[in-house]
Amino acid sequence: MLRPASDRPPQKEQQEAIEHIDEVQNEIDRLNEQASEEILKVEQKYNKLRQPFFQKRSELIAKIPNFWVTTFVNHPQVSALLGEEDEEALHYLTRVEVTEFEDIKSGYRIDFYFDENPYFENKILSKEFHLNESGDPSSKSTEIKWKSGKDLTKRSSQTQNKASRKRQHEEPESFFTWFTDHSDAGADELGEVIKDDIWPNPLQYYLEDEGEDD
Repeated sequence: MLRPASDRPPQKEQQEAIEHIDEVQNEIDRLNEQASEEILKVEQKYNKLRQPFFQKRSELIAKIPNFWVTTFVNHPQVSALLGEEDEEALHYLTRVEVTEFEDIKSGYRIDFYFDENPYFENKILSKEFHLNESGDPSSKSTEIKWKSGKDLTKRSSQTQNKASRKRQHEEPESFFTWFTDHSDAGADELGEVIKDDIWPNPLQYYLEDEGEDD
């Protein structure tokens, strides 16, 4: 219910209240900025403390055959990107490392370590995500040195053509096209999934099949 005009505060009082709200809001914003800086320092501290544990985990994972391909196949978002030949290639994946850059805000890198395999010459495939000072995202990655006739990024389109009669069984675009796609680095879903979901605890996805067998 609106109050009569005579009961409303004069316009001058409203204006003064707005100015005071603005001053208070500035203080809130200042504290929020200060909090962000403090949180960043804590994240940097704990990133360093986590490193030896990540290293130990990688050494233990290396003792388990097909750990990473199993983890990726069991992850709903990643498995949707995997064709049959992608899975074959990922059987040679021995190690995954996610490294946040020291100041955290400027980006991160994902390294994939491979054994000798019939698909490409590289021992390591990497993709980096960068944020410049103005917050614009960009990415860059290792050029994959495919062996003759083994380029999965080209073969995926041929497979799709063959599967066009059965679209529900159509092969997805190759997982490895992710390394060449820099069109929208700020919304790279696969990179974010690996960094924020899989990397913190890959074991939960590796064990998913075993849980279903119980």
